[in-house]
Amino acid sequence: MNLGVIAKIRVQTGKNSEFEAVFAELAAAVRKNEPGCNFYALHKSKSDPQLYVVLEQYKDAAAFAAHREYPHFREGGRKMGACMAGAPEVELLDGI
Repeated sequence: MNLGVIAKIRVQTGKNSEFEAVFAELAAAVRKNEPGCNFYALHKSKSDPQLYVVLEQYKDAAAFAAHREYPHFREGGRKMGACMAGAPEVELLDGI
């Protein structure tokens, strides 16, 4: 069963461009190296320029667990963390 993920990320003022560039690198690595990831995309709020939402879908919980262990995810997370204004809010969803 597919597993969906919604991650809300607040970015520090003045760090938007850096955050977006780091995410673009991470997303390219995810698409290239993670066959269990069906969808991985960044969206920016129209009403709050510091709020981003990552929409993700994995073929199953094992693919999501593997995603969190890949070196490109850990490195990208470290780089994005330097741009964030706090921890992301993450919601896991069951596919229907």
